[in-house]
Amino acid sequence: GLPTETVYGLAANAYSDKAVKKIFKLKKRPTFNPLIIHFKNLKDLKKDAICNDSFMKLYKVLCPGPITFILKKTTKSKISKIANAGKKTIAARFPKHKVARNLLKILNIPLAAPSANISSKLSPTCANDVAEEFDNQIKLILDGGQCQIGLESTIIDLTGKPTILRPGSITTEQIKKILKKNIIINKNLKKIRGPGQLKLHYSPGIPVKMNKNYPEKNQAFISFGKKLNKGKNQFNLSKNGNLKEAANNLYKIMRKIKKRNFKSIAITKIPKVGIGNAINDRLKKASN
Repeated sequence: GLPTETVYGLAANAYSDKAVKKIFKLKKRPTFNPLIIHFKNLKDLKKDAICNDSFMKLYKVLCPGPITFILKKTTKSKISKIANAGKKTIAARFPKHKVARNLLKILNIPLAAPSANISSKLSPTCANDVAEEFDNQIKLILDGGQCQIGLESTIIDLTGKPTILRPGSITTEQIKKILKKNIIINKNLKKIRGPGQLKLHYSPGIPVKMNKNYPEKNQAFISFGKKLNKGKNQFNLSKNGNLKEAANNLYKIMRKIKKRNFKSIAITKIPKVGIGNAINDRLKKASN
């Protein structure tokens, strides 16, 4: 178990088929769903991926950080074909978290590290979440404290016209500003081009109803902003209406609700601006 600034990952040697297979088995993850590969630096990435102009522009401004790039694989790449789900592309990221960076330095190999949870369930944002998810099935969890962001990385496909496959804390507007070109937002979920595109994802394991003003009987209610009714079923993502705080609290609160045995969750409307787009993306997939 490995902390990053987004969520905790389940890390394995990206060059080893045997190690990567364990990730898929533990997570019960479909084998057609590729893994994000975490690299130490640009020099290491160049052994495995073709770095184009758009990538270089984004890398200089945003890395290390919460963004994953889909790039074409080099012919000499040693990255496990299982990790790439047999594709000719790599989902590459440079994590910012000190613990993740130090581990990459010590090991001197790239790490395949999807979120440390059972496939389609909530991502973990602290070491205890990982321990609860896998019990004694993994031998080691590095505790790097609570994740700073709490939502998975932005994913951008740079193999053609720049396309956002998954929104995150790095917004489309930021990317547009750096690249000075139009960014496509992928709506086609039938073709899996990278991680985080399955229809049901980020689920607390109980039904989630979006854009509600109040809960039904025995339903947990997640609000946002000042409006808060008192009651054991009431939870607030951010009393100040801060979207970054809301993103950081989303999975924590959903886990808490599940543990308290509520049968479903109603959640208020979340503004679709900045990281609010990423929150809505996660909620939409959790509600499928």
